[in-house]
Amino acid sequence: MNTIYPGERAYTVYLMKLALSRALGITPDFTDLYDDSFKEAVTTFQEAKELKADGVIGPVTFYNALPYLYGFTLYKTKEGDSFFKLAKMYETSIAAIERANPDISPDNLETGVNLVIPYSFSLVTDKIPYSYELCQYILYGLVARYPFLDIERVGSSVMGKTLYAVKAGRGKREYFYNATHHANEWITTPLLLKFLEEYSKAYAEGGNIGEYGARLLYNSTSLYLVPLVNPDGLDLVTGAADKENEYYKRAVEISKSFPEIPFPTGWKANISGFDLNLNYPAEWEEAKRIKSALGFTRPAPRDFTGYSPLDAPESRAIYDFTLKKNFLLTLSYHTQGEVIYWKFLDYEPEGALKIAREFALLSGYSVEEVPAVSGYAGYKDWFILNYMRPGFTIEAGKGINPLPISALNDIYEKNLGILTYPLAVGELYELASNP
Repeated sequence: MNTIYPGERAYTVYLMKLALSRALGITPDFTDLYDDSFKEAVTTFQEAKELKADGVIGPVTFYNALPYLYGFTLYKTKEGDSFFKLAKMYETSIAAIERANPDISPDNLETGVNLVIPYSFSLVTDKIPYSYELCQYILYGLVARYPFLDIERVGSSVMGKTLYAVKAGRGKREYFYNATHHANEWITTPLLLKFLEEYSKAYAEGGNIGEYGARLLYNSTSLYLVPLVNPDGLDLVTGAADKENEYYKRAVEISKSFPEIPFPTGWKANISGFDLNLNYPAEWEEAKRIKSALGFTRPAPRDFTGYSPLDAPESRAIYDFTLKKNFLLTLSYHTQGEVIYWKFLDYEPEGALKIAREFALLSGYSVEEVPAVSGYAGYKDWFILNYMRPGFTIEAGKGINPLPISALNDIYEKNLGILTYPLAVGELYELASNP
């Protein structure tokens, strides 16, 4: 990372403000400007960590702030330690420490044992714009807090960023949720991460997620989430991208050919200018014909289908991942309109309309058919075409993309029923048929 001085702007300032709000209990102005008021907080933090208190955000200061982004710290036990003592020391709970260290007996705690000590705050935040880096902290933090989660690499982006899938559950019925195919619809990423965090917490504590017992859902289903399909594009839109990077510079040049699309807020594509949700083999040629007629014949901030199906590494990764699984249903999260799309052309999987109508009742969203200009070559389209199983595109929220992070909690509340219902409905049917 680059050293940051007061008066400068950088995405790292967002991360430091988030970390120190947790470490010091302060409420900074959550912008990317390193203002004088925040310098005092940085100096206070440096003093507490016995660092050089110069108010400069350098690598050492940022390293010491990392536990407040990961949501846990590592601790080597000393003589006389106990989970009770450590919980009090770190203002967390004994149960949280036990969950994070399932192989360690609290009744016979030896010295020199490395423990994960989770902090008590939620990892998913509604304070700052997201980035690939922040998503990594959250995912690693969740897996540390809840070791029953499984995380795997399913591919990589144009710039080599890992695409992660997280599995929650151990049942035979498999489901798949994904988000942020489109860069300026990135608020769908924290939406899925928030659901994952609350689902994991509810399972660990034996509570409910929405209307349903989390342990019942977890034991009967396996939910796979890819919360960030387009990490390079997300970083471009939110200001986390390195502006000196050649990929970023190339994106700037691409945008100059489309001056009517605001940069970077209008950017939907991956960093190479390929629209990932127009890159799947589901009447791809028709999508190409429609978008070419609108002038999108080459890499663009949006609506360029690519030169052939699956020639973007991100869409290829999601395609390959899907083929390896046996998903009974998929949800693809986008933004704008509070709309549920449930079919592809005349392909109507059995039960899909009924589920879509249930989603509408749970969320207040409307059930509609995809406009013809956008009705081809999406992930949902390919999933339905290939499997004839329910696949849905959920258009969350209303406003102007990118939606502000302040909209997250409202979107989450409206979508919690959609997110839980697919996991519950199969189990409920089984219970009803086998009382």
